[in-house]
Amino acid sequence: MPDAAPARRKRSARFVEIAEAAQVSTATVNRVLNERGSVAPATRAKVIAAAKQLGVPRALPDPRHGLTRLDVILARSPTPFFRRLELALQRSMQMLDRRIVVHRGVVPEDDDAQIVQALLRPRQRRDGLIVAVPDTPRVREALLAVMAQRVPVVTLMSDIGAIPRLHFAGIDNLQAGRTAGHFIGRLARRAGRVMVLSNSLAYRAHVDRTAGCRLVLAERYPGLDCGPVVECFDDPDRSYRAVAQAFASPAGAPLVGLYHSGAGSAGIAAALDRAGRQGDVVWVGHELSDEHRDLLARGTLDLVIDQDPDGQVLSAMQHLLHACGYLDQAPSDAPNEFRLFCAENLSPRPYLETR
Repeated sequence: MPDAAPARRKRSARFVEIAEAAQVSTATVNRVLNERGSVAPATRAKVIAAAKQLGVPRALPDPRHGLTRLDVILARSPTPFFRRLELALQRSMQMLDRRIVVHRGVVPEDDDAQIVQALLRPRQRRDGLIVAVPDTPRVREALLAVMAQRVPVVTLMSDIGAIPRLHFAGIDNLQAGRTAGHFIGRLARRAGRVMVLSNSLAYRAHVDRTAGCRLVLAERYPGLDCGPVVECFDDPDRSYRAVAQAFASPAGAPLVGLYHSGAGSAGIAAALDRAGRQGDVVWVGHELSDEHRDLLARGTLDLVIDQDPDGQVLSAMQHLLHACGYLDQAPSDAPNEFRLFCAENLSPRPYLETR
């Protein structure tokens, strides 16, 4: 009996097939697999992953080649949340491989020109970008230009609309706003007005939060009248004037609920105190801070929705590291979970150490 014919070896994938799978040119595949020339880490990782998936029968290069440089660009803000976000970034950087270099930049949140310049003119080669900035047409255009250079972009805390970013590392802000509306409706227990205050509505996060709250109140609580959103730009004085004016207005139903999607809570607390309405008006706010802990403990503030900056930074880093070939398993694309705090589940320790 003749010997059985050897099993036919599967044809190895050609450069053109790898290029199609990785959505790059065959020249890029050649540079990566034969280690000829410089290729961005994210592109390098895509080519090597495609080659692995297609079963290329050869030793593949390490996707991590040289230094990987990540940019983080944050809008400038004096709020406790942004301080917590900065600390979360510092903690995450301490856990990174030494070949990963993180460059942090802070830009004025109300200056489109400076934000665009920071996005388009990095001081060093950039292999990935994390941004927490307002959503404006010029910012969107600049981010599209960055992504056209095959730089993966992750939006942090507040998403940017209509761009094909790699990931949004943040909570479902519409759901957070709906949660606020749910608790205001359940706790108010009487008809009246609900006031909705916000930071700048140039941030998509605040647009979604305030919309979610108003939707729930309109759907489920017809006895609660919700007026237009008042932008206070995280300013306690603006917040104070807005709430004090609502109390001073003789017309309309009484104020029974407050939702503030941003910062500036000291002004709200002062207006409630002056009107003698602490604990009488249901108040839902955002982000854990020592100021909010004290207001919760006193019964002035009823509920805080916290978006967990450490979890958001971890999610952002994981997605960029996966894109750059440092992580084999793709991270979850689901929104980060938010946390709810009231007077009964607060830490006795400070949330921010005194600087």
